[in-house]
Amino acid sequence: MATTRIISMHRNKGKTIAQCLKDRTDYVKNPDKTNQGELISSYECDIRSVDAEFMLSKREYFAITGRRQKNDVIAYQVRQSFKPGEITAEDANRVGYELAMRFLKGQHAFIVATHNDKKHIHNHIIWNSTSLDCSRKFRDFLGSGKAVARLSDLICLEHQLSVVPEPKGHGQSYNKWLGNEKSPSYRELLRRIIDDSMTQNPDNLDALLALLQAAGWEIKRGKHISLRGPGQSRYIRLKSLGDGYDEDSLRKALSTRTKNNTFSKKQGHNIPHGQFNMLIDIQAKLQSGKGGGYERWAKVFNLKQMAQTLNYLSENNLSSFDSLAGKTSIATKRHHEVLDEIKAIEKRMTEISQLRTHVRNYLKTRDTYVAYRKAGYSKSFAFEHQDEIQLHKAAKKAFDNLGTKQIPSIRTLQEEYAELVEKKKELYPEYRKLRDEMRTLLTAKANVERIMNLNKDEPITEQKKEQSK
Repeated sequence: MATTRIISMHRNKGKTIAQCLKDRTDYVKNPDKTNQGELISSYECDIRSVDAEFMLSKREYFAITGRRQKNDVIAYQVRQSFKPGEITAEDANRVGYELAMRFLKGQHAFIVATHNDKKHIHNHIIWNSTSLDCSRKFRDFLGSGKAVARLSDLICLEHQLSVVPEPKGHGQSYNKWLGNEKSPSYRELLRRIIDDSMTQNPDNLDALLALLQAAGWEIKRGKHISLRGPGQSRYIRLKSLGDGYDEDSLRKALSTRTKNNTFSKKQGHNIPHGQFNMLIDIQAKLQSGKGGGYERWAKVFNLKQMAQTLNYLSENNLSSFDSLAGKTSIATKRHHEVLDEIKAIEKRMTEISQLRTHVRNYLKTRDTYVAYRKAGYSKSFAFEHQDEIQLHKAAKKAFDNLGTKQIPSIRTLQEEYAELVEKKKELYPEYRKLRDEMRTLLTAKANVERIMNLNKDEPITEQKKEQSK
């Protein structure tokens, strides 16, 4: 479940703005947290000199407008976290980059650093409070936090990632949104069991209660329906579980599902991707501390998944394990080919973005560097104009790495960038389709292996790795 938090970054007491910018950006660029810098992307700034570029833009802003605030915001940060095990670090970085581009509309330079040192993968998105043209500052409007959260949720849903359905604002700490090791309450456990049972499409409330009873929950009927779990002393009324879990809401939800599923059941449509899950290793769960109620529920769950898996294989003419394995291998290979192509495009887009920034910085600081040379490389001059000189040297180094003395044209770079954007847009629908097909086939293959008792030593590890991509 992706969560976001927007943070205003101010100057710390006793430090210069340049020092504060360096401290904040150095923290998010920590190589131990970003796979040695591979999980960092940027827009209109170079990752290595981002603090100096932000600082230079602030000086230009003052030169253009003459405005300077005593307690100015030097930069903004959005922290975007994802549900553990749901997304790879590389995909998380792409999602963070898309969020920053759509929220800032390309008007502010930013970096996206993805940290994978915790159980939950999370992004640190830092953007310059000064716009690219140095004529204005980012306006932290009323409700900007909610706006970035809604946009983040929309992007995550587009990428088929889960979101927090009803965030409570200040009611819960950041870590609790991410999940912790604390055992869930009986009410929370009952909500989860109900949610899992609803995925099995019971026909009515009685059928739902039968599934709950099979999962080890005692049912007490009266004026209100109540349930009691294994080891629990008191019954819990359905109406006390919150919105959507009272008897009327459940009946309404089940009635709606039954109507929506009538046509597909009669026509015998294929099971859509994602309609069955991997089988549960019941013995492993029991060894980890699960009880008899969970065991009964898991057996029913596994039977459902077996039936749906076999139905999928039959409807897709996968009559042998070899044919399933072959199709899975082909789908996985094709998925990786398209993904590699997208990664190559994104890498070149990052290079162009950084190169375009170097060209602008070179042109902006050329006169300062000429004056620096005329001053005989004076130390006092260098100290007074250290940001400009640093950016000019970084730009020259970038051009030297290209192996050409000719400065690239910004127009040429922009045209190439636009072409890559269009190519990436064309590839993404195919990538999502191939990803869904691969995940479904991997799940089916893993279930068949477990049914046939294949690969005892390494039952599903590789499949889980592929599905996370």
